[in-house]
Amino acid sequence: MTTELQIGRVIKSHGIKGEVVVEVTTDDPDTRYAPGEVLHGRQTGREHTLTIDTARAHQGRLLIKFEEIPDRTTADSLRGTRFFAPPLEREDDSEGFYDYELEGLRIIHDGADIGVVTGVMHGPAGEILEVELTAGKEVLIPFVHAIVPEVDLEAGTATITPPDGLLDL
Repeated sequence: MTTELQIGRVIKSHGIKGEVVVEVTTDDPDTRYAPGEVLHGRQTGREHTLTIDTARAHQGRLLIKFEEIPDRTTADSLRGTRFFAPPLEREDDSEGFYDYELEGLRIIHDGADIGVVTGVMHGPAGEILEVELTAGKEVLIPFVHAIVPEVDLEAGTATITPPDGLLDL
């Protein structure tokens, strides 16, 4: 089974020629949203296969025109469509992780298993790990090297060195 990542979501239509505003959630929008690329989207009860005609940056998002979408009315019908694709191949020495690689990791602190990563939040200052502690509490841990110095995907663990008080919420 191939894991698929959400790479974007249609926010709304734009203009009268059938463009849509897409919130991008991929680390490589130039590859994912290049003209000629075929996107696979899901919307409540519907699936779409759409070919990118043009894509351009607009106010922190992309304006995309699909070959199959002729007008604003049809573009309006795509609102809420989420696009998915398999992970891009990475070079062995590349840094960074996909969300699905981090979710489910056991959190290790001072040699003890203290919880599990349940999600990853993306903010302007970087990523934050959502962690459910074995004590039943949920905490947010900034995903920075000073606090999460080691991630071992093979072992399924992330070792943390939190500042005083971070786990005391």
